[in-house]
Amino acid sequence: MIKVGLVDDEKYDLEKLIVTLAQVPDIEIIFSVNSSEEAYELIKKAEIDLLITDIEMPALSGYELADFISTYALDIKVIFVTAHSGFAVHAFDLEVLDYIMKPYSKDRLLKGVARYREKTEAKEAHGKLILKQKTEMQIIDKKDIIFLERTGRSTTIVTVDGEYATYQSLSELEPEFPFRFFLRSHRAFIVNIHYIKNFSLYTKHSYSISFQHTAKTALITKSNLDILQKDYF
Repeated sequence: MIKVGLVDDEKYDLEKLIVTLAQVPDIEIIFSVNSSEEAYELIKKAEIDLLITDIEMPALSGYELADFISTYALDIKVIFVTAHSGFAVHAFDLEVLDYIMKPYSKDRLLKGVARYREKTEAKEAHGKLILKQKTEMQIIDKKDIIFLERTGRSTTIVTVDGEYATYQSLSELEPEFPFRFFLRSHRAFIVNIHYIKNFSLYTKHSYSISFQHTAKTALITKSNLDILQKDYF
């Protein structure tokens, strides 16, 4: 779920943002205000992931809000929505996620939000997985994981460097893996789609998956293979 804050001193423009984003299932609007000063106080609580703001506003500008976020290294991305192009260079300096010119289409706004998803998922995919074991914790690079398999009371994680075991279930581990890179292919498997080499018919309703870097195989149901073909390839 992406937690979003909205600020625009123009009532119509703020309502347009609300109406557009309220239709997106994975977005939760935490606040929507006309006052940049009010937004400033809410931002300090750091309860949002993404701020979508106008630039030219009374009291504090959107640029000043973004500068505050950058100065204090808050984990909040910023999208500017403005009628003025003159702030684009400053936006680049602040590493603003997107710069959208008014008037804009619904698709243009959602494209900006999609950039947030892509950056977040890429960060998650290249992050670390901490495996909880009985006497220690193992740290693994997610990008090196080929697939995970649940057998009995143990989960085996096959990587390009070897195998690891943990008592954590696939249901516990699944939230660690972004949908764009990993797929729960079967009740017993989570696979990294980037290492898939080919599929072979296994039963009437499932296929065997072969991977790069390992001779081991995983399973995928026919319905999940259809999802994989539609959403990934």
